[in-house]
Amino acid sequence: MEILVLLAYAAILALVAPFVLPKSEHYGSLVPLGLALASGSALWLVLTWFGFHYDEAWIWFIVMLAMPAAIWFGTSYLAKLRAESEAKKLSELRLRGKA
Repeated sequence: MEILVLLAYAAILALVAPFVLPKSEHYGSLVPLGLALASGSALWLVLTWFGFHYDEAWIWFIVMLAMPAAIWFGTSYLAKLRAESEAKKLSELRLRGKA
């Protein structure tokens, strides 16, 4: 049941992400959803291993704040990484054209 709540929260974050995050052509529209689901699920699992229970407020508080942070930093990192890769590929193509 808790996973369904995380899924719904991730879906809400993914719907809000295009309006909050900076515009980027370097990742698709489902990337924020995937980042939110992966980070939320992994963090939930780790916190459960550390002894947090689903009926305590701390696990919900930590996961609900970490998911948007993971989206923000994950998409920023992915956009930067892909922009650098595209620039490198473009410079390689330009050098081949001159040779």
